[in-house]
Amino acid sequence: MKSPRKNTPRAGAVTAAILLAVAASGTLQAKEWQAWVGMQSRDMGSQALAFLPNEFWIHTNDSIRWTLASTEIHTVTFLTPGQVRLPLFGVFGVPIGCPGTTPDGASFDGSTCVNSGVMGSVDKIVGPQTYSVRFPAAGNFKLVCLVHLDMTGAIHVLNPSETLPYDQDFYNREAQTDGRAVVADASRLTRRGLAEDKDGGPAVKVTAGVGEIVTTSGAGSQTASLSRFLQEVIVVRVGDTVEWTNLDPSTPHTVTFGTEPADPRPPSGNVTPTSDGARQAVISSPTDNANSGLLTLAFQDRPNLGQSPLGVTRFRVTFTSPGTFNYICALHDNLGMKGTVIVH
Repeated sequence: MKSPRKNTPRAGAVTAAILLAVAASGTLQAKEWQAWVGMQSRDMGSQALAFLPNEFWIHTNDSIRWTLASTEIHTVTFLTPGQVRLPLFGVFGVPIGCPGTTPDGASFDGSTCVNSGVMGSVDKIVGPQTYSVRFPAAGNFKLVCLVHLDMTGAIHVLNPSETLPYDQDFYNREAQTDGRAVVADASRLTRRGLAEDKDGGPAVKVTAGVGEIVTTSGAGSQTASLSRFLQEVIVVRVGDTVEWTNLDPSTPHTVTFGTEPADPRPPSGNVTPTSDGARQAVISSPTDNANSGLLTLAFQDRPNLGQSPLGVTRFRVTFTSPGTFNYICALHDNLGMKGTVIVH
């Protein structure tokens, strides 16, 4: 019988030393990790406004490629520390912030912002379906979507000598689990919207979207958003007033009759403010145009900042003639957010 090989421990030690030396020199082969942006139900009404997963641990010089997984538009954006987050869009449909967009495969180390631009399509502007960012320096970096305020994530970039806590298989499972959970949360919000519609009052009530912000430990925020009018079809009488209310704490919506405006953010000229901070219009024909403008809550108050004014979340329309009046959310009609008012 042969005696045991006595050089095995030494060989293992040499191998370990080589690996440590390679790690210390930073010459380990860089890896591209896979992640996803958004998830949705089959009818596109229930949206997970989320980076999936929204927390990653990688090594320096690794990159992450985000793939769009919903019909809703998003951005993959890394701002510099203290950089002011600009409004969603300048000229509607043309992204601003960062400023502008940066090429696929851009590097981010915290010194210069990186921005994918709009992923997906809005109006006739088509953006990327995937976007990759490389991280050449160690650090902890915040990921944001410029379209959705409460959609953030965290990237932890470690030195090559440090062990990563998770592998790609884990992130694949985490993305599916988180995404499906947020989509399910959005679908369950239907009950809340319908209950709000039945709480009484002088107007016929319709919920114009409902949502919920979900936080994750150490990583940021995700939003469950139901992009639907509840109820989608209502029947009223001539002279009745219908009141739409956006119950989503983060995502804006519009109520738009007739021709969709090029920029749906401001209300149309025939829409006026009410004494209680809502907006109102009178429609006398199915061919009339009326746009509520953005219906959205104000930004949440923060310590040491000025108090935010109230947002505008309600839009009231009085119908003065019979007919079938179709309307949309000008921001989310591509998701199927449409409704009908039948006036007898």
